[in-house]
Amino acid sequence: MVYKVLVTNRAKKSLAQLPRDIAKEIYLELTSLSCEDNPKNHVKKLKGNKNPPFYSLRVGNYRVILNIEDSVLLIHVIEAGNRNKIYREY
Repeated sequence: MVYKVLVTNRAKKSLAQLPRDIAKEIYLELTSLSCEDNPKNHVKKLKGNKNPPFYSLRVGNYRVILNIEDSVLLIHVIEAGNRNKIYREY
């Protein structure tokens, strides 16, 4: 099963503000995550928001906030940023 990765405009903007090598590494991690049978094994579920649940993908000191919909095989990327600031809204 291959999941489709959908990147929001907010995520595109936050990825554009990151250093180029970090953004490239995040895109590679998202690509490898989309090829997994169960991508939830490689992310951490965030507490607080239950519907829809958000997950965090760790890439060095940076985190990618995403939502995984198994029924339609979709990984919805919400935002990316430094771990010091990214969790404040989620």
